[in-house]
Amino acid sequence: MKEPAVSADPTQTLAFDTSCHLFDGCGFPAPGLHSFLFKPLFGDADSNLYFNKTMLLALLGSIIIVGFFWAAFARPKVVPGKLQMIAESGYDFVRRGVVYETIGKKEGEKYVPFVVSLFFFVWMMNLWSIIPLAQFPVTAIISYPAVLAALVYITWVSLTFKRHGFVGAFKNFTGYDKSLGAVLPLSMTIELFSNLLVRPFTHAVRLFANMFAGHTLLLLFTIASWYMLNGIGIAYSAVSFVMVIVMTAFELFIQAVQAYVFVLLTCSFIQGALAESH
Repeated sequence: MKEPAVSADPTQTLAFDTSCHLFDGCGFPAPGLHSFLFKPLFGDADSNLYFNKTMLLALLGSIIIVGFFWAAFARPKVVPGKLQMIAESGYDFVRRGVVYETIGKKEGEKYVPFVVSLFFFVWMMNLWSIIPLAQFPVTAIISYPAVLAALVYITWVSLTFKRHGFVGAFKNFTGYDKSLGAVLPLSMTIELFSNLLVRPFTHAVRLFANMFAGHTLLLLFTIASWYMLNGIGIAYSAVSFVMVIVMTAFELFIQAVQAYVFVLLTCSFIQGALAESH
């Protein structure tokens, strides 16, 4: 039987064998973890000193975001042009719709730049999934959501200690409430574990898992469309291709939602750090 062509190099992945079709005697080249590995563009993978596709996309995404807002606000006008209007709308959406609504205008204003930066960075990293040639969501690699969640975690914890001191921060993290009586120690233990360990973990995994699953589904239907493009399988291929279009549109929606949820949770953590009681 004809086997799917996969490189022996574990860092190099072919999404599928383009010569493999239904009824050709080869199995369906299903996507898997290997679909998320990329050969270094330069450097040595064995020494972990290398630069690959996801790093390039992250770098390009950062440049695009900075360049966009720089171009939009370099020479702001009272009557904004189209670019400035789009940038102001996006900035204002995050400032008013997320930061002000969650933290409040007075306390939240100083955190607007941080949250806006997070939102557009996450959104851009997600968008790479449906951009031709790139076609890969950077946030589907766990290290990127993990670092972003770590930044939020450090901000949240340090802010809590700064606002409440050690004792107050401890009460904040443990949900201290003496009215709980005998169950207070158990409640505090669960809250402490949940807040300091589970919360940052789920913050990162929520974004990663959604982008990972979405990209896998897109790959699945895309490969299936090509694989069944043979003989009577063409009819099934057409259905699969329709699903590619549907999933792409759905993924576009999910990408924005996940960026929104990520910063909404960020603001929720900051609000909890600033609150007098938790």
